[in-house]
Amino acid sequence: MASLMEELISTLSKERDIYVELLPIADEKTKAIVANKPEELQVITNREQEAVDRISSLERKRSEVVKNIGIVLGRKPEELTLTELIRISERQPKEQEVLAELKDSLGKTVRRLAELNERNKMLIEQSLSMIEFNMNLIQSTRTVQGNNYTRSAAESDLGASQTGMFDAKQ
Repeated sequence: MASLMEELISTLSKERDIYVELLPIADEKTKAIVANKPEELQVITNREQEAVDRISSLERKRSEVVKNIGIVLGRKPEELTLTELIRISERQPKEQEVLAELKDSLGKTVRRLAELNERNKMLIEQSLSMIEFNMNLIQSTRTVQGNNYTRSAAESDLGASQTGMFDAKQ
């Protein structure tokens, strides 16, 4: 059982470290969004995805360790939350203290990361709204320009509005 707890602590520590790595990446992402640098945003997103893949791998390992702890204790793995594992490890104060610290640290880091991701989501949504607004504005300007009739109403101004936004001849 002690080796399983050590393995759980090791896995949770690695997970926490990766979440901590994600915090500055989320800040970089914010800067790239604000600066409107899509190429930089793509590079940052790739780095973020690599970290998420490592977390997923550690989550599978953590789940397996908790399952094994459940077998040893004769309990269902879904009952063995981190809070419950801290309570169960009363006889091992060192492990109990480390698990409690990891729980607090992971909780704070994940909450901060969620806040940063929410901020980035809002910035992206605002950016998309602005793009949509600009596209609508351009389209409405083109429509208005295309309806300029002369006094005789038989002739229309066939200027730039008839050729479209992009000149295909270039």
